[in-house]
Amino acid sequence: MSLFITFEGGEGSGKSTILRKIDEKLRADGFETVLTREPGGTPIAEQIRNVILDKSNTKMDGRTEALLYAASRRQHLVEKVWPALKEGKVVLCDRYLDSSLAYQGGARGLGVDNVLNVNLFATEGTYPDLTLLFDLEPEVGLSRIAANQNREVNRLDLEKIDFHNAVRSAFLGLAKRYPERYVIINADQPIDKVFEDAYKAILARLK
Repeated sequence: MSLFITFEGGEGSGKSTILRKIDEKLRADGFETVLTREPGGTPIAEQIRNVILDKSNTKMDGRTEALLYAASRRQHLVEKVWPALKEGKVVLCDRYLDSSLAYQGGARGLGVDNVLNVNLFATEGTYPDLTLLFDLEPEVGLSRIAANQNREVNRLDLEKIDFHNAVRSAFLGLAKRYPERYVIINADQPIDKVFEDAYKAILARLK
C-alpha cells in the first residue's frame, strides 16, 4: 500500500529523529519504505539545497528562496517520490510543501496562497496523504539545536525568534486549513512518547 507521509515542524522539533525511528519500525513490521528529505533527496535537488541553506547566502531574496525550494521539490518528486509511490511503497519525507507555506508564505511574508500556487505548478497538485506536525515552542527547539554540537546549523537556524514564532503560527494555521491530512504531535514530550503518538497516527492510515 503506497502512502506519502511528511514530517513537519520548526527547527529542533525532533521530527528527523522520529522519522528515522519510524522508518526502522515500519520496515520491521514488513512495510517497504523510502526515507527521504527536502530540500534534497536526489543529486540535483541536493545541489539546490546547498545553495538555499548556505550560511553565506544572506542576501537571498525571499521569492528566490521560495522558487528554489519549489525547483528542488519538483526534481525530488520526479526522480524519487512518484516512482516509489507507483511501486506501492511508503514514502517518509522530512519536510515538503507545508514547509514552504510556513517558512516563505508565513514567516517571510510572501503569502501562503502565493507560495502555494508556485508549488502547485511544481508538484502538479501532489499533496501528502498524511502530515505529522511536530509542535514545539521555538525557544525549546532552538535550545536543543544549541546543545547538539553534531547537528548541521543552516541559514534558517540563524533567524531571530520572531521568525520562528511566525513559522509555528503558520504551521498551526495549515493544520486547521487541512484537517483531513494533518495530525499534530506534541513534540515537548519524552522521545518514546513522541514516537508512540506518531506511529499510532501512521498505522491508522495504513489500515
